[in-house]
Amino acid sequence: MKKKLILGITGASGSLYAVQFLKLMQQVEVDIHAIISDAGRLVLRYELNLTPDDLQQYVVKWHDATDFAAPMSSGSARFDAMLVLPCTMGSLGAIANGTAKNLIHRAADVMLKEKKPLLLAVRETPFNRIHLENLLKVHDAGATICPPMPSFYHHPGSLEEMATFFAGRLAELVGVDIADLKRWQGE
Repeated sequence: MKKKLILGITGASGSLYAVQFLKLMQQVEVDIHAIISDAGRLVLRYELNLTPDDLQQYVVKWHDATDFAAPMSSGSARFDAMLVLPCTMGSLGAIANGTAKNLIHRAADVMLKEKKPLLLAVRETPFNRIHLENLLKVHDAGATICPPMPSFYHHPGSLEEMATFFAGRLAELVGVDIADLKRWQGE
């Protein structure tokens, strides 16, 4: 049976990571249900000159961020995992404190209560004390914190290759095997 994942895209910088994740998931035939915040739409347009409509081929459905009746607002919908990529500190704060301001936050809350994988690719630097406390809260609640920190041992030739490698690491953290992912083999 195909894996069914939720992808939340918020307004932090890093839209390329989300796009490369979508492309990678299409290659391995994973069903993606996506949610994008208003700020996420702005950043997607600003960074890549794209809209969610431009990415329609990669998702089963785009869900409106204000639709609290969407399937992922309940654990009975049986999604396998969720990623918030990229994740703003505002979204982190809402998730850490159980404040469902939109469907991304609610779906993340559902993942935590159902003990399902939740990956948060937080984007901010430097972290302040509030960020660190919220990171610890979501970690203790069961989320995985995976900031988009690029690695270079695989010698990426472009930003797309770098983002695809990170997307592959995220995929494997939610149980999706990426066969041709370059891996550290030692010297």
